[in-house]
Amino acid sequence: MARLKGSADLLEDRRRRALALLDDGLSLNEVGRQIGCNPSSVMRWRDARRHGGVDALQVRFSPGRPLKLAAGKRKRLVRLLLKGPMAQGYRTNLWTTPRIAEMVEREFGVRYHPDHIGRLMHSLGWTPQKPERRALERNEEEIERWKQEAWPRIKKTPQGWVPISSLLTNRASC
Repeated sequence: MARLKGSADLLEDRRRRALALLDDGLSLNEVGRQIGCNPSSVMRWRDARRHGGVDALQVRFSPGRPLKLAAGKRKRLVRLLLKGPMAQGYRTNLWTTPRIAEMVEREFGVRYHPDHIGRLMHSLGWTPQKPERRALERNEEEIERWKQEAWPRIKKTPQGWVPISSLLTNRASC
């Protein structure tokens, strides 16, 4: 069974209840059934209490793997990202995960897989953005003029438009 989710207080309370049932004379299997855990967990809690007292039942924080970039380096990374990719020597002003990974390795000596850069950026509060797909040569005035002059000539007019009936008109189809 996987460890139950909940606050440290809830988990510690569960351990204390299990050991109270064990102290009342119930077997490891019976305590495990009543609490909803494996008997091996009850045995581990019993042994921990035996060796370390009640304090041994406290839930310990599991920190996980240490961060590759410390808080100070992460702040510096954000500052570098805000300057833009062109400041880092790229031809376009678009950050991609491979570019960020390359820059992080160059600036900090830390290697990230490009797939993991997305998680790093999310932890910094950055979200992926899609660039607008518009031509650089786009002329807004010319587009507006075309809408005013050419479009009314080209678009269909309601003249001659007749609604199509949804009723069957072909007797052979009945």
